[in-house]
Amino acid sequence: MTTALILVDIQNDYFPKGRMELRNPIEASKEAQKLLTYFRETNQPVFHIQHVSTKPNAAFFLPDTEGVLIHEHVHPLTDEAVIIKHYPNSFRETSLLEQLKEQNIERLIICGMMTHMCVDATTRAAFDYGFSCIVIHDACATRDLLFKTASIPAAYVHSTILASLNGTYAEVLGTDEYMLREQNAILSNQ
Repeated sequence: MTTALILVDIQNDYFPKGRMELRNPIEASKEAQKLLTYFRETNQPVFHIQHVSTKPNAAFFLPDTEGVLIHEHVHPLTDEAVIIKHYPNSFRETSLLEQLKEQNIERLIICGMMTHMCVDATTRAAFDYGFSCIVIHDACATRDLLFKTASIPAAYVHSTILASLNGTYAEVLGTDEYMLREQNAILSNQ
């Protein structure tokens, strides 16, 4: 099965001193970096998703700012695809679907930021397009949310979204768990 890595919105504004700091973005980006290194070493396709805000009242990911740039932990190489998006769903009004089809990709390994927004939207869309999806939970990050008067801690938001994806829309694994599975698959095919 042809597999691609999708790195969703791992951008500077989500990190300390950014305009929309998340909970544990550094830790999540280091796990994403491990995945990226593995995909590069095994010559598998990588797609970096970069959100650029176009709304007039946008608070972060503003064009021509340091915050909109992809974080140094997962900085794209010149031969890696960078898909610019303006909506939570990485497929909406982008070339992602066409590029995946051109490369006969069947399975997506998805990670990034924010778990409850763009990772969720992208995973659900990918499933609807017929892709087999694996979401790497420790390579994702989110933030505390407020609903009416209830404050929902990031850890609960993260776990709830991943629990809702796991099973139907995707398989949810940790970085090390995924890498071990891949290594075992390679060994069993030798």
